[in-house]
Amino acid sequence: MNIPKKNWLEWVVFLVSLVLVASTLSYLAYDAATMGDAPPSVVVQLGVPEQQAQHFVVPVAVANQGDRTAEGVRIEVVLENGSDQPERAEVEIAFLPRGATREGWVSFQANPREGGQLRARVIGYEEP
Repeated sequence: MNIPKKNWLEWVVFLVSLVLVASTLSYLAYDAATMGDAPPSVVVQLGVPEQQAQHFVVPVAVANQGDRTAEGVRIEVVLENGSDQPERAEVEIAFLPRGATREGWVSFQANPREGGQLRARVIGYEEP
């Protein structure tokens, strides 16, 4: 039986593939071994309000600093501008993996930059 000999290019491709597969498996094993079991820790940060046509939009950055994923994260942003009724807006983030940050926007009729105070809070989330 004649066994064909491999040329140098085939050996290089084989070794590069072997290193890539071994590296990927090593990383996945390390990540699984060092991952904690802390619940999602959702942190909200509000950006600078911007005017758009007839309303004002405020960017909202939502980060998960916990070890587990959060789904259906609901954020409420309240604009208190001295009136009896504060203006409220909500944004929902469908999927927020551990260590990830997602962005959304909420809109208001009143200008948040004119003496208004913005407050944000996490209303709730689910664990998948």
